[in-house]
Amino acid sequence: MEALLKKARHITTVEEAQELLYSYHKTHSPLFVKALNLAKEAHVHQTRKSGEPYIIHPILVAAITALISNDEAMVIAALLHDVVEDTDYLIGDISEMFGKDIAFMVEGLTKIDVIRDIELIPSTSNEKLFTSALTFRKMLLSSIKDVRVLVVKLCDRLHNMTTLDALSLEKQLRISEETMVVYAPIAHRLGISQLKNRLEDLSFYYIYPDAYKSIDDYIVGNRQNLHLKLNVFVNKINELMKENGFLEGQYEVFGRVKHYYSMYQKMQRKGIGIDEILDLIAIRILVKDDIDCYKVLGSLHLNYKPIISRFKDYITLPKENGYSTIHTTLFNDEGIVEAQIRTFEMHKTAEFGIAAHWKYKDGRENNKESKSTVNLGWLESLQYQNESVEENYALAKGDLFVEDISVYSPMGEHFTLPRDSVALDFAYAIHSEIGNKAISALVNKRKVSLLTTLKNGDFVRIITDKNANVRCSWIDTVMTSKAKDGIKNACNYKIKECNHWAALNILTELTAVNRDDIEMLFDSCEIKEQAYKLTSNREIYKEVLDKFIEKSSLIPKDFVYPTETIEEHFRFIGNQEIKSVEFDYCCHPKMGDEIVAFTQEGKVTIHHKLCREAYKLMKAKNPMTFVSWVNEKSSRYQLIISLQNRKGVLAELLHKLASLDLNVLSIELGIHSSESAEFCKLEVETKEQNAKKLQEKLSKKLKLIEMISLNDAYKK
Repeated sequence: MEALLKKARHITTVEEAQELLYSYHKTHSPLFVKALNLAKEAHVHQTRKSGEPYIIHPILVAAITALISNDEAMVIAALLHDVVEDTDYLIGDISEMFGKDIAFMVEGLTKIDVIRDIELIPSTSNEKLFTSALTFRKMLLSSIKDVRVLVVKLCDRLHNMTTLDALSLEKQLRISEETMVVYAPIAHRLGISQLKNRLEDLSFYYIYPDAYKSIDDYIVGNRQNLHLKLNVFVNKINELMKENGFLEGQYEVFGRVKHYYSMYQKMQRKGIGIDEILDLIAIRILVKDDIDCYKVLGSLHLNYKPIISRFKDYITLPKENGYSTIHTTLFNDEGIVEAQIRTFEMHKTAEFGIAAHWKYKDGRENNKESKSTVNLGWLESLQYQNESVEENYALAKGDLFVEDISVYSPMGEHFTLPRDSVALDFAYAIHSEIGNKAISALVNKRKVSLLTTLKNGDFVRIITDKNANVRCSWIDTVMTSKAKDGIKNACNYKIKECNHWAALNILTELTAVNRDDIEMLFDSCEIKEQAYKLTSNREIYKEVLDKFIEKSSLIPKDFVYPTETIEEHFRFIGNQEIKSVEFDYCCHPKMGDEIVAFTQEGKVTIHHKLCREAYKLMKAKNPMTFVSWVNEKSSRYQLIISLQNRKGVLAELLHKLASLDLNVLSIELGIHSSESAEFCKLEVETKEQNAKKLQEKLSKKLKLIEMISLNDAYKK
C-alpha cells in the first residue's frame, strides 16, 4: 500500500495513472476496458481543484481497490463511482452496459454522497462536526447492504486524503475530522488495517499538525537508530526460528516502526512523551499453521522476558471482525519490542479484513461468487471494542464525545450509554432505585448478569428485587458516573447501617447492659457517627468503650475489660472465651474484606460485612464481637517507570515510593527504548488492594509506563 500511495502522489497524467492501475489489476477483461473508456469519456472535460484531469482520481481509486480485492466488479465500480453523480449518465445506463451487480455498487456509492449531504454539517459551518458525523456513520451502516460498497468508498476516501493540499485549511480540517470519526472506524470494523492506519495518519496530519510534526521529527531524527535495533532483533529472531526447526520458506520475519496515530494515542492515554513509549518498533512473525504460532510464542518467552499484561491471544479468541494474532511484548538487550505472531492466512485477514477471503474467479457478472451482496447485520451489531479513536480524540481536544451505544427498553425507549457499558449502567440510567434493586437483566430476551457488556441495538429489561444486594466491587466495572455514584451511595449507606447495628450488638454482648441503654449511650456520644465505626477500628473501639465506662453508671462494676486474642488469621477483642472460628456458607470474604463476627457459646462465625444473611442476623440483635484481620493481604506489582538520567534521581524515586507506603523488593536500571529515554523496572509490595487506586496514586507522582500485578500474571 505504501508503495502504491507513494507512486500515486507524483502522478499528474492519465497515462501514468493507467499504468499504475494495470500494475495492480492485471486481468483486463472486455468489461473492465469498457468501464475505463467510459469513465475517461464521461469525465473528459472535468478537472480537480489541483488542475489535474479528474479521471486520474477514479483510476487511482480503482488501483487502491485492486490492491485490496481481486474482485473485478469492485474495480469497475471504483472506476465508475462518480459517473452517475457528476455526469449525465444514469444508473439505468450503468445497469444496461455493465449489469445489475456493478450498477448496484455504483448506486450504493452515489447514495453515500447523498446521505453525506443530508446528514453532515457542511465545511463552512461553525457547528461541531462530531454528532452529525456519528449519525452519518450510523446511516451508512444501516443503509448500505453490501460490504463491497463500503470498501470502495474507503479506497475513494483514502485517495482523497492524499490530495487535500489543494483545498482550503477549513476544508482540510473538516474532511480530516470526518475521516477520523466515520471512515477510519469503519475500516477498523471491517478489519482492513491497510486502510485504517493510513486514514488515521493522514487525518492526524491535518487535525493536529504540531503533534504530528513532533512525532515525525523524533522518528526521522532517530530513524537510523530505530532501524538498526529492528534489524538486530529481526536477525536474532531468524536465528531462533532456525534453531527451533523452522526452514526457510516456512516462515517470514519482518519489522516496522509503528504508525504515527497509534503513537499519539498511547502518548495521550498514558500522559507521556514520544521518547517514553516503550515499544516504538514491532516485529511480525508469519508461519504456516496455527500450532506453529504457539511454538514461536514458547520460544520467544523462553528466550526473552515478556510483559505479561500485554500478552493477548486473538487466535484462541479472535476479534469479531476476524482478526487473529498473538501479541506479546518482550524485553531484549536493545530495549522493548512488540512481537505479533500469526499465520500467512491470518496476515491477509489482518491487512485486508473481510476482503481477504473474497475469491472471485474472473469478476464477470455470470460468476455467481462475484454477485455476493454481503449483508451488514453482523457489522451493525459489532461491539465498539478497541475502537478508541474518538475516546483519544476527545482526550486530546477536550470538547469531543466518547463513543456511545444505543440500547432500548422493552417499550422501545431509547437510551444512549458509553461504549463498554454493562446492564447495571442501563438500570441506573432508568432510575437510581432501579439500579439499587437490580438483580439480573434480560438482554434480547436472554437472562444475563448485571455485569454483561451491552452492544449497540440491544433490548434490555432489568429484573429487580426489593432485597437486592448492591456489591461495592461493581463500581470498577460500570462505566457511567450515575451508576458509579449510585453504587457508592448505596454501599456507603449499607456499611453505615451495618456499622450501626454491629456496634450496638458488640457493646450489648460485651457489657451485658440493656440494649436500649446502649443505644442511649451512643445517642449521647459527641461523635456518634464516628463511634459506630468501632466495628472495624480497634482504636475507636477502645476509645468509645473507655468513654462509656467513664460516663455511665449502667456498666456493672464487675465488668471484665476486653482483651485481644489472635485465632488463625483473625484478631478478636472481647471478654468471652473463643472455642472455634468458622465461616458460614452464604458469603466468601477474602483477606482484607470488611468482616463481622457473630458469637454463640464460644463459637464465632465470620461473615462479610455486606452479606445479606449477616444483615439479617445484625437486625435480629444476635450477639457479636469485634473482629479484624491480623495481617491484611499484601499485593506485589512490577512497575516500569520513566526516569531522567541525572544525579539524585534514584534517591528521589525511592523517597516517592516510600511516601506511597510501597516496599521495594527489587530494582533494575538502564533499560532503554531510545538514546534519550531511560526506564527502570521495580518489584514492589503494597497493602493497597485496589489496583486502580494504586495506579492513579503512582501516576500523579511518577512517570508510570506500566504496572503489572505479580499476584496473577494475567491480571493487570
